[in-house]
Amino acid sequence: MAVTQQLARVSVEYLEACRTRAEESSDGDHQWDPPAADSLDLDWAPSMLARVCEIAGVDDSRLAGLRRATDGGAVLDVGFLADPHIGPFGPAPAALAPFEVERVSDLVTGIDFQAVLAALPSDDHAAGALIAAEDGFRGLRTYLTVHFDALREFHAEASKRGLAVVLWWD
Repeated sequence: MAVTQQLARVSVEYLEACRTRAEESSDGDHQWDPPAADSLDLDWAPSMLARVCEIAGVDDSRLAGLRRATDGGAVLDVGFLADPHIGPFGPAPAALAPFEVERVSDLVTGIDFQAVLAALPSDDHAAGALIAAEDGFRGLRTYLTVHFDALREFHAEASKRGLAVVLWWD
């Protein structure tokens, strides 16, 4: 079973409703079920995206924004979501409040990802070794680009709609 990073765009009101259901339920059932259209599977990409940006010398604030986009923030407490069904294989679920999503979106959007990729060796094997990708990873640049673009667009849409982003590993 593969463990991948999951993200969901939800309103703060939806999170509060889940929290209330968890508190009122005898078994802590929060009835977490975000819409598929507001969910994103980032696969194993987060650490590779951060590493390639480090190698390329992306400035500290944008790199911190990228990391926050995949690690979450400290403003919203979503500990009530932690159970065997959500995030059992990694750290507890985390979230970004809407104002954090807006800031992260701006920072990630400011990363020139084609310039980032240009900093990698042209050979996929050498590039993969440099960013700790699985040995023999083929199509590395395409994989990184697809996941970076998805992450950027996901946060941009959440920002535009004033939504929070919840993150967990599943």
